[in-house]
Amino acid sequence: MQPFAEIKQVKKKVDEFHLGPVDLTIEPGTITALVGNNGSGKSTLLKLMMNLAAPDEGLINIFQKNVQGADENWKQQVAYQPQRQVGWDPFTGNALKDLISPLYPNWDEELFIEMISMLDVPLTKRYSKLSEGLQQKLTLALTVPRNAPLLLLDEPTTAMDIPSKKNLMDILAEWMDQGERAIIMASHQSENIMKLADYLYVLQSGKAIGHFEKEELLEGYKRYWFGSELPDTQIPGEVNRGTWQVISNQPALAEQFFREHQLPVANQAGLELEEVMTLLLTREDE
Repeated sequence: MQPFAEIKQVKKKVDEFHLGPVDLTIEPGTITALVGNNGSGKSTLLKLMMNLAAPDEGLINIFQKNVQGADENWKQQVAYQPQRQVGWDPFTGNALKDLISPLYPNWDEELFIEMISMLDVPLTKRYSKLSEGLQQKLTLALTVPRNAPLLLLDEPTTAMDIPSKKNLMDILAEWMDQGERAIIMASHQSENIMKLADYLYVLQSGKAIGHFEKEELLEGYKRYWFGSELPDTQIPGEVNRGTWQVISNQPALAEQFFREHQLPVANQAGLELEEVMTLLLTREDE
C-alpha cells in the first residue's frame, strides 16, 4: 500500500522557533509517537499536516494529496484532535456530536457510545462547564469514532485520570485492529508510548534527532554494574557512567571490551523507555 503520509524536508519558523528539516513517512498499520521536550515542535508538525499552518519549505502529502493543494477531500480521511478546541464552549456533547458526525461517512455511533460510557462523559453539559479532563475525554470521543484511516492525536491523555488513560489505550489498540489504519500521537508520557507506539520520531527544540523503531531503540541501551571501580578508559557506546556502573548504546561492543579488558560484569539490565529518551535528548542537547 501507499504511505498514508509523506513529509519531505519540511521547515517552519515561528518567531524565534525553527522546526526541521523534518522527513517522516507514515505507513498503514503503524503507530508513531512524536516525542521531545516542551516546545520541540510536536504540535506544530501536526498543524502543518492538517494545513492549519504553511511550511516555509518542503512538501507534505496526505493520501497522495499535497495538503496545500486546492483539493481538501483528503481531510475526510484524517481525524485530528488538537490540544485545545476553539468554538466548542457553548455546545453540549450531544450538540457537538450532531454537528460532527454527519461530516464523516464512516462515523461509528456504537464506538462513540462505548467511549462516552467507558470514560464517563456527560453529554448534556456545555463544553465550557466540563472539567479539563472531561473536555479531553469528550474531544477524544468525538475524534476516534470518525473512523478516518489516519488519526492525529496531540497529547491525548493530558489531564485524564489513570483509569481513563488505560481505557483509552485499550480503545486505540482495538481501533487499530479494525483495518488499514495509522496513528500519529504527540506525547511526552512514556507509559502511553511504551504501550502503543511502534516508532518514535524524536524532536529536540525543533531539531529532528531521529526516527526509531521502539523495540530496537530499547534493545540498543544497557546498564552494566561492576564489582570494582571502572577504569578511566572510554567504553564503547558510553553515554552515562558512575563509579560502579556504566550505560552503553553499543552493548555488543561494550561487552567485547569488558571481556578483552577482564572487567567482570556483576549485573546488567535494559533501560526503561523514559530513561532512554532522557539520555537521548540530553545527549543531543549538549
